[in-house]
Amino acid sequence: MRNRKSIAVTLTLAFLVTLLSAVGVWAQGASSAHLVPVPEGQKLKVQGVVSIRNGDAFKVRDPSGAETSVLMTSSTKVTSHGMNKKSYAVTYIMRGLRLQAQGRGDANGNLVADWVKFDEQDLRSAQALEQTNELAEENNARIAAAEQAAREAAENAKRMAAQIAENTALANDARARADAAQAQADAAYKSAALANNRINGLDDYDTLKTIPVLFKVNSSTIDATAKQTMDEAAAWAKAEKAKGNANGWLVQVVGFADTTGNTARNRALSERRAKAVIQYLVGVHGLDLRRLVQPFGYGDSKPVADNSTAEGRAKNRRVEIIILQNKGIANTIGSN
Repeated sequence: MRNRKSIAVTLTLAFLVTLLSAVGVWAQGASSAHLVPVPEGQKLKVQGVVSIRNGDAFKVRDPSGAETSVLMTSSTKVTSHGMNKKSYAVTYIMRGLRLQAQGRGDANGNLVADWVKFDEQDLRSAQALEQTNELAEENNARIAAAEQAAREAAENAKRMAAQIAENTALANDARARADAAQAQADAAYKSAALANNRINGLDDYDTLKTIPVLFKVNSSTIDATAKQTMDEAAAWAKAEKAKGNANGWLVQVVGFADTTGNTARNRALSERRAKAVIQYLVGVHGLDLRRLVQPFGYGDSKPVADNSTAEGRAKNRRVEIIILQNKGIANTIGSN
């Protein structure tokens, strides 16, 4: 009787030692685990603890942390060690089982197993470990369920508070919408009034600048002084355009003459002078023809100085470049 008790104690101790040994090997290599591929076609036998099981594949980890990926096929033999070895289904290969496997490497670095062997004592140890893991997972599941219930209760409380806040917000939003609608109506009325003013102002112009270009007696040729005057005017216009001030601009070019010669001749001369100015502005400074008002020559009919003096006649031999701005396009109605 005493002998049987001693044998039972010895077996129990052996079981615990085996279990702790498997767990120790498994845990020891976990932090330093690294996959070691098997060269294609090379025959290899590995020994260690199963760290991962996934379908017909599992990984064997040795004490150093080196892992080998093992594939099982329909011809793989799974048995126990010893003379009285016993065949097992592949389902007995589980996480935590210490075993040996032998086979050859494939093209992906896996060991395709010809056989897998393990000790039955190691199998019982792995099964005990698996049951321990299952119990821990069940406990974790119950804890997670309790935490989820607590979260749901908190969410319900938050939803009720949110509904109260939403009803309050809806009332405030209704008042805000009414105020916004009134503001939109006021803005629409103002916009309509502004648009009406712009339409009415399409035929209304402001004179922004008048630039006189002077000519010599009986001449429509642009001399150096006239060129300088137009170059300065063009530079000013380009600067204003860069500032965004040229919206709705038109250019009116009108020619004049002094009283030297007869009226018909002076009108033709003033028209030639106006065309010469336009040609220079277009050819040299790229004046947009769409902004150009039809040129006209007034001859000697609108003097700006006394034609009885040489100084006065010099001022009357001119072309006026008049910069106009459309009030409707520039939206300057009522700005003065």
